[in-house]
Amino acid sequence: MDELLLGVDIGTFASKGVLCTAAGRIVATQEVEHGLDVPRAGWAEHDADRVWWADFVALTRRLLDGRDPASVRSVGVSAIGPCLLPLDEADRPLRPGILYGIDTRASEEVAELTAAIGEDTLVDLGGMTLSSQAMGPKLCWLRRHEPQVWARTRSVLTASAYLVLRLTGRRVMDPHTASHYNPLFDLAAVGWSDRFSSLVAPSQWLPPLQWPTEQAGVVTPAAAAETGLRAGTPVAAGTVDAAAEALSVGVRRPGDLMLMYGTTAFFILVTPGAVRTRGMWSTAYCLPGMYDLAAGMATTGALTRWFRDGFARDLGPDGYRALTAEAEATPPGAAGLVVLPYWSGERTPIQDPEARGVVAGLTLAHTRGHVYRALLEGTAYGIRHNLDTMADLGADVRRVVAVGGGTRSPLWLQIVSDVTGVAQEVPAETIGAAYGDAFLAGVAAGCVPGVEAIDTWTRPGRTVEPRAGIHERYRRYYEVYRAVYEQGRDQWHALARLGAPDAPSGR
Repeated sequence: MDELLLGVDIGTFASKGVLCTAAGRIVATQEVEHGLDVPRAGWAEHDADRVWWADFVALTRRLLDGRDPASVRSVGVSAIGPCLLPLDEADRPLRPGILYGIDTRASEEVAELTAAIGEDTLVDLGGMTLSSQAMGPKLCWLRRHEPQVWARTRSVLTASAYLVLRLTGRRVMDPHTASHYNPLFDLAAVGWSDRFSSLVAPSQWLPPLQWPTEQAGVVTPAAAAETGLRAGTPVAAGTVDAAAEALSVGVRRPGDLMLMYGTTAFFILVTPGAVRTRGMWSTAYCLPGMYDLAAGMATTGALTRWFRDGFARDLGPDGYRALTAEAEATPPGAAGLVVLPYWSGERTPIQDPEARGVVAGLTLAHTRGHVYRALLEGTAYGIRHNLDTMADLGADVRRVVAVGGGTRSPLWLQIVSDVTGVAQEVPAETIGAAYGDAFLAGVAAGCVPGVEAIDTWTRPGRTVEPRAGIHERYRRYYEVYRAVYEQGRDQWHALARLGAPDAPSGR
């Protein structure tokens, strides 16, 4: 009987599980969908038990159906991150988990903490400035706006760490996730810092740190009863979904960059040392001794889904295919359209939660296909802006590996390569973060010999090459894209304030 490795990843709108052998052969996969709670504009939450843990239990039970639980040698998990989940003294969640950078509720706290500490100090300590991705300001938000929760809080975790807690009874967090708990993390020391705990949260609330390649504990009898796993099964420490997905496609050497096409876009560039930056996120990687330069856009796949659901319902279940055909029939540049894809503000590199989406250049001659193509091109301009920022920081991008649901769209991939001028490798098969979780579980349990073995788990696929003539055509559009935001920034902010739920109605 093969020793099997279980990997489970909890995403923004769906979760996925995989069983595979220690050689990387896939035995079974399962997927479940779930909702996203948006109590008010700018907020994004998940219930830790009804979403994170319930999805893990459902996926595990489906994957184990008809199989001997003893065949599972080790378990690995990942999840959206970073998130903020306050727990009481009995390790029970006190409120829904506050999600990563798509939740912008703590903008005021970002500004206040930055003023109190100073950007230079923040960059020197944590490698980056504060943004909606940072958990420190969200802790300050919790203290200010939910004092009753704050008073009962005894520890804080993120989504993957909560799964590990439910499985093993142990509270741990990996350094990659912890890097985003700035200003409570020292990037050079790869450890917690209590330098600013008086401004943010008690240092004793923070869990011990463990690498995702290490074993956090074993499945408890209580967790075994819920999940169907065998009690005593090793559990790896877990990490953020993007890091697990990057590793799953062999992104492990300096210069390797993962570009993830999902609900949001996420970038992870492996670096040999910390790259300190004001526009991106510099973190420890999911592998010991490695760092990465990370970046993320707020709305990419979410934007195409929004357009399909709002403007293409007549196309039925094949909406994306039909929209793509309409977009392919339009020329590069969508006949003079430029989109700022800031439907939920923007994360990197502009770090502007009050940025707003814009479709510029519309005429009566434009069709739905033009606009859909412009949306895809707008995300590509955002990707180029991130890659340009990495280059300006001196970070060397040697290889780009594209992953995620968006890679199923040849048009989108080609547009991105044409806009950026960069070739993209698309693996023959991309299972996603859950596959990386299974690999890390194998390393942690010792049945996978080391991180180098990921090279034997991945299979090369196709490469999307940029087209020189079209890249040059897009250059001018990209210049307009940058100018539309810079020259209209004050007006986008004014619209954000006017459209806020508590803004005066003017009646």
